[in-house]
Amino acid sequence: MPQHPDPAGPAARPEAVSGTVAATALGSWPGNDPVESSRVIRGELGAPHLPFLAELPQRGPGADPVGRSASLLVDIFVDTQPHGWRLVERPGKDHRRAVSLLNQDINALADVAGEHPGGDLKISLRGPLSLAANLYLHNGERALSDAGARRDLLQSLVAGVGSYISRAASSVPGAQITIQVDEPEIAAVLGGGIPTASGYRTLRSVPSSEVSAAWEQMCSAITAAGADTVFALPRADAFGPLRKGTKSPFELARQAGAQGVALAADSLTARDWEGIAEAVEDGDRVWLGILPVPREGGELPQVTRLVESVLRPWNKLGLPAASLPALRLTPASGLADVSPETARRVLTRLTGTAAALDQVVGEG
Repeated sequence: MPQHPDPAGPAARPEAVSGTVAATALGSWPGNDPVESSRVIRGELGAPHLPFLAELPQRGPGADPVGRSASLLVDIFVDTQPHGWRLVERPGKDHRRAVSLLNQDINALADVAGEHPGGDLKISLRGPLSLAANLYLHNGERALSDAGARRDLLQSLVAGVGSYISRAASSVPGAQITIQVDEPEIAAVLGGGIPTASGYRTLRSVPSSEVSAAWEQMCSAITAAGADTVFALPRADAFGPLRKGTKSPFELARQAGAQGVALAADSLTARDWEGIAEAVEDGDRVWLGILPVPREGGELPQVTRLVESVLRPWNKLGLPAASLPALRLTPASGLADVSPETARRVLTRLTGTAAALDQVVGEG
């Protein structure tokens, strides 16, 4: 890894990154119409931006991120219980519903992509550790509590990811597929903060070595299927102080072989920005969540303010404007809880910000 000087002093100039600053979103979307959501997303996120297969959790169980990801598992099935998704031996109506909803989404995307051809595609799934934290064993405890269950879930998810990529690629011929691996619970998994089923205590932390190995297996399977990997991590302030010599989840994701990492910009520390600088120098992409999702009816930040929120730390680190195309701009969170019109406005504001940053690149 390159060594970085103090941000206050002069910095080495990394090689320029080719391309343009691009925008995307994190996956969740309002409403329950996969055709309409695909039309809006592909309409707003034309090249060079990255359209995505929307998650529509308002449709209920099976459309939620956990049920949707569980439908990808090979030879492992789930049903719904009052406390969440439970592992079962045979597929029932709940599992079949989750499978059917994902198939509907992919088929709808294929129809819309025929109307709006071209461009690449992002799809999402819940990562192996966060999935284990949200699936339950027969005894009512979380799968995360059992090392054997964690291992079986990982192997099953790895086995199913290739088919997911293939189906998505078939829906948008010629598209390069990126998989966003969502690990929203990873801070609590590493920190021993996941509550037991009873809620009276917390589960033992999972070693970072196991997390690293699991993520490496995910990246290897995704790469073998011809796709790129981006890990979406929780806010940096969700993590407690790291012990000396302990790698951060951002570092673990890059070490695993991910081509990018998604982070919420307003939670980043100086150390996080140093890590971003290293990633940029190494040719990786950083997905920066720069736009706080407003409450319904709230105002969006102006483009000038969003541009400044990127350029201030960028310039402080001594990174050149020519490296800005390493960024993909995203909202700071998902869009499922706002109206479709607000979600569309968020995408428009992000693409406008990307264009403004591209102008900075052009001005040198």
